[in-house]
Amino acid sequence: MPTTAAPGTAPGTAPGGEERLAYRLFTGADDRAFCERVSAALAEGYVLHGSPAASFNGSTVIVAQALVLPAAIASADAAVANAVDELDADEFGADGAFAGHA
Repeated sequence: MPTTAAPGTAPGTAPGGEERLAYRLFTGADDRAFCERVSAALAEGYVLHGSPAASFNGSTVIVAQALVLPAAIASADAAVANAVDELDADEFGADGAFAGHA
């Protein structure tokens, strides 16, 4: 079971010093236990990522929900923005033709 960061611990680190995963996918039967697992991750600072998925295996509804740490989203967004800026500069020259392009 995942743990929350202890006071004084780095934001992406669990109390045992173990790095928290940036991305987690929860799957299971659509029941209270599944909702409790997702709720616990939300309390740890994770945010929902995308829509939930549901399937029926003939007897039980199986659900899935992705969760990510907000810092992972910010880091990925920054990496994409930097890559776009580098492509603009490399492909079209650094003449400012795409100044302000995000």
